[in-house]
Amino acid sequence: MLSSPFSPVPALKAPRRQPTRAGASKKVYGKRKVDAPRAVFDHGSPIRPTTRTTKTKAGDEVKAVDELLDDVQEKLARVKIEEQSEPEKKEDPEKEKEEQKGKESTAEDGQRGDERPIEQATSTKTPKAETKYDVMKEVRIHAPVEPATVAKQPEEGSTSKTVESERKRVRKQKKPAPRLSSGCIQDPKTNAYARPILDESMSPVAFEGVQKFGSWAARAGNMFEVVKIAEGSYGEVYKLRLREEACRGEMSKSKLAKLRAYGDGVFKIVPLRAQSGPGSKKFTSVDEIVAEVKLLKLLDPIPGFARFREIHVVQGRFPESFQAAWNKYKQTKDDCLNPNPANKRAYPDSQLWAILEMDDAGCELEKFSWSSIFQVYDIFWGVAMALARAEEYAMFEHRDLHLGNICLRSTRPDGCMDPPTSLSAKDLESSSGFGLSSLETTIIDYSLSRAELRLSDNPDGKAEIASSDLDKKQIFDAIGRDEDEILLRNTYRYMRGQVYKGNPLDEEKAPDIPGIWAEYTPKTNLIWLLFLLKNLLKHKKPEQHQPSPPPPPPPPREPLTPRHANRNIKKSSTTSSSKSDLKKKKTINVAVDATDAEENKENSHDQSQQQQQQQQEQIAALQKTLSDRLSKVLELLDLKDGHEDMCCAADLVAYAIDSQWLAEKDFFT
Repeated sequence: MLSSPFSPVPALKAPRRQPTRAGASKKVYGKRKVDAPRAVFDHGSPIRPTTRTTKTKAGDEVKAVDELLDDVQEKLARVKIEEQSEPEKKEDPEKEKEEQKGKESTAEDGQRGDERPIEQATSTKTPKAETKYDVMKEVRIHAPVEPATVAKQPEEGSTSKTVESERKRVRKQKKPAPRLSSGCIQDPKTNAYARPILDESMSPVAFEGVQKFGSWAARAGNMFEVVKIAEGSYGEVYKLRLREEACRGEMSKSKLAKLRAYGDGVFKIVPLRAQSGPGSKKFTSVDEIVAEVKLLKLLDPIPGFARFREIHVVQGRFPESFQAAWNKYKQTKDDCLNPNPANKRAYPDSQLWAILEMDDAGCELEKFSWSSIFQVYDIFWGVAMALARAEEYAMFEHRDLHLGNICLRSTRPDGCMDPPTSLSAKDLESSSGFGLSSLETTIIDYSLSRAELRLSDNPDGKAEIASSDLDKKQIFDAIGRDEDEILLRNTYRYMRGQVYKGNPLDEEKAPDIPGIWAEYTPKTNLIWLLFLLKNLLKHKKPEQHQPSPPPPPPPPREPLTPRHANRNIKKSSTTSSSKSDLKKKKTINVAVDATDAEENKENSHDQSQQQQQQQQEQIAALQKTLSDRLSKVLELLDLKDGHEDMCCAADLVAYAIDSQWLAEKDFFT
C-alpha cells in the first residue's frame, strides 16, 4: 500500500480497503491518464528513519525491525554451522578446559584447540557429549539468556524450533513503547465516535485512531510549505509546496521527484460536529464525511472526478504552519469568512477535524476568466461527459454543481490556460470541436451528492446509497443579492421541485419527505448543466482576435566586396575582351536571377497570406458552429420547452455524439 508523508509506509503491506460491488462489475467509460501519486516514500521518510507497529489479534503492539531480525537469524545460522563439529569435541574434560583457555587468550590458540579434539573424535564417543552440547548450544546464543530459562530447555529438539522460540522470546523481551510519531489520541470515546471515518482510511496509521493535529503535521518536517488556497462553508483547503532547497541535499533525486509529484495535492480540512456540548449542533457530521469519502473512493477511477488519496481524523488546535497559512490568506484575500482557527470560542481545544487528502484539481471555475468559445465548449462538455460516466457507473447526482465545484487545469506542458492563438489545419479538420482549448475539467465536493455504492448481501438485492438530506441544509429559502446569486438559488429550488413533484418550475414548496433525497432523479444533473451553460455564455469575455502577422522584411543588401589587388595590371586585348563579355553575361544572369527571386518571394508571401486568411476564416466558421451548438443545447435543456426525452446527462451526451457535436473518442478514450 502506498501513502503520503502523513501516512508512513509500514514494512509489511496492509491490505487495501476499497469499496466492493457485488454482482457484475460496471464499466468505467474513459481512461485515467495517470494514477494518483499516493506514495512519496517507498521506505519511509528520507530525512528520519521510520519504525512501524503492527497490531496483533490480542491488541498488543510489536515492533517489527527487519534488520534486527535478519541479524539474529544470521547469527543463529552460524550456530547451526558449528553444530557439525561441536558434538565431536570435548570428549576429555581436561582438553576441553585447555581449549577454552586457548580461545580466551588468542584466536590462533582457539583455532588449534578446535583442531585437536576433531582428530580424537574419530576414535571414541560418549553418550554424554550430546547432553553437554545441548547446554552449550543455548549458552552460545548471542541474546542474553537467564539461567532459569536455560535449565528449562528440553534436551532434545531441532535447531529450527530453537530458532523460532528464540525469536519469539527476543520479541517479548524487547517490546517497544508505543510509537510517538503517530501521536494517536488514547481516549476510547473519541476514537469510537470517529471510528466510521477511520474505517474508510487507506493506511494503518490513519486507521489506528484519531491523531493529534500537531503530530500529524510534524511528519512533513520542513520539506513542505503550507499555503491556504480556498475556503467554503464546509471548511478550508490547503496545499503543500515543496521546499527543494531544504530537500535537495538530504535525499536522492528519485525521492525528490516523488516529493514533487506529491506536492501536487490538496488537504480539505473540515471541522466535525461534536458528540455533545458546544459544537454538537453545527459543523459537518460524521455520517456526512463518511458518505463523501465513500463517493470519493467510488468515483476515483472515472475521468473528470477528483482523485482521492487519504482521509485523516485529527484533534486539537491548528499547528503553527497551518495557522500561519490561514493568517496570510486573511491578509491577502477578501473572501476569508470562516472564523479564525485560533479562536477558542469558535473551536475548542478538543475540536475534531476530518482531513481529506486529494490531488490538486487546478483553478476553480469561479476564479477563472474565460474569453474563447473553445474554452466554453470544452468546459461544458467536459463536465457533461463526466456526469454521464458517473450516471452509468454509480447512478450519480451531484446536486451542488456551482462554479466553485468545477476546477480547471491545462494539458499543455507549460501549464498555460490562455485560449489558443492559432490552430493547425489538421486540428480543424479532424476535431469535433472538443479539446481545442487544452482545458481539463474536474468535478469536486460531493457533500450533497447521491450515488449507489454497492449491492448489499441482502436477499432483496437493495443497494447501499450514499446521500445527504438537503432539506436540513436550509438552502432552498435563500433569495440572492444579484442576478448570478438569484440564478444559483433558483437552481436549488428547481432541483427540489424536480425531486418532489417531477416539475422544476412548480413554485409551491412541498412538505419535507424523509428519505426522498436517497432516490435517484438524474434530471437534476441537467438542471445544473443548464445553470453552468448560462453562466459560461453570460460571462464570456470578448475574444481578442490576433492580427495577421506582418510580411517578412526583405533580406539585407550584401555589402560591397573589396576590389582585387591586381586590378591595374594590363593584359592582352583578346583575353580582356573575352573576359569582359563573360562579365557582362554574368551580370545579366545575376540580374535575371535576382528578379526571379524577388518574384518568388512575393508569390510565396502572397500564398502565406492567403493561407492565413483561409485559416482565420475556418476558425471563425468553427467558432460560429460551436456557438450554434451551445445555443441548441440551451433549447434542449430549457425547463419549460425543453426536449421531453432528455432525462439525464447521458441522454444529452448521446444526442451530442449522434449529432457529431462530440466524437466517440472524446467520450470513450
